[in-house]
Amino acid sequence: MRSVTLDSNVYISALQFGGKPMQLLDMAINGEIEIAVSRPIITEVGRVLEKKFHWPEQDIEDAKVLIITTAKWVEPKVTLAVVKDDPDDDRIVECAVESGSEAIITNDGDLLRDEKLRGDRDDEGS
Repeated sequence: MRSVTLDSNVYISALQFGGKPMQLLDMAINGEIEIAVSRPIITEVGRVLEKKFHWPEQDIEDAKVLIITTAKWVEPKVTLAVVKDDPDDDRIVECAVESGSEAIITNDGDLLRDEKLRGDRDDEGS
């Protein structure tokens, strides 16, 4: 089973808009993939749903419970400083490293631009 870490923006897109991000969350719910999550990711999801999308507190709590019960809970033991353009993104990388995730799934330009994090793609088509 593939193990991945979803950036907070993927959770937010899934919960707010559905689409392909929700398909990823559904895959985790159905046991097709394993997703890792940490407290900083959950906190960011809740903050954005409240401040940007004005979700009611109970809906935010329900969303957090969905994520926590679906994902593998990770408590990173190391603090990294690898994303120069947005240090908050280091929390995503820390979760991925601690969980042993094969990939980080994100729409974040700062993470996508960082060549150290992209790795070599020798698995075209998958």
